Amino acid sequence: MKYIIAPSILSADFGNLQRDIEMINQSEADWFHVDVMDGVFVPNISFGFPVMAAVKKHATKPLDVHLMIVDPDKFIPEFTKAGADRITVHYEACTHLHRTIQLIKSSGCKAGVALNPHTPVTLLQDVIEDLDLVLIMSVNPGFGGQQFIHNTYKKIQDLKRLIQGVNDELIIEVDGGVGLSNLASLVAAGANAFVAGNAIFADENPAEIISKMKSLITTGISI
Repeated sequence: MKYIIAPSILSADFGNLQRDIEMINQSEADWFHVDVMDGVFVPNISFGFPVMAAVKKHATKPLDVHLMIVDPDKFIPEFTKAGADRITVHYEACTHLHRTIQLIKSSGCKAGVALNPHTPVTLLQDVIEDLDLVLIMSVNPGFGGQQFIHNTYKKIQDLKRLIQGVNDELIIEVDGGVGLSNLASLVAAGANAFVAGNAIFADENPAEIISKMKSLITTGISI
């Protein structure tokens, strides 16, 4: 099984965005994680198509796009055109979730669903076979730098049981408060993709932190 590190460019230095993109390109990271917020579904606004297209212009690794927006169906084709490789929508934002998942796939992207901290994984039972990724939010979405919610470990374990024999290739991604202190425990719980923002970009040597995260995953697996 492959384990994925996805630095969140929301925490990058936007005055030196190309520099930070090149750092990720040259690092051991696997994906770029792109958080899109509309100020309605979450109490914050991030970037849209122009910034994402600029990231795609320089990125040499896949764009993992996380839509924290209402009515995502309106924008899925546009995000695909802007360079998304994976598009994740929130369960809480989709009235017709199955239709949204099919729209993502018909647009040529891998499909993911994100769950807020209060949303149980059992609500995905009827669509779990159709998904490529489930994103477990380990903080309340909208802002970086929040404290990790410990119930996340149980949710990962619950999701792992839900997919066994049904969709064993599903990627279990965790976003929020992920860093060197809890990475091994998240791997042990069953996660295999990790979004990290402040833990990477707040350090003087972000590429070294990415390398340490990769090493910690490997060490944890070998024990």
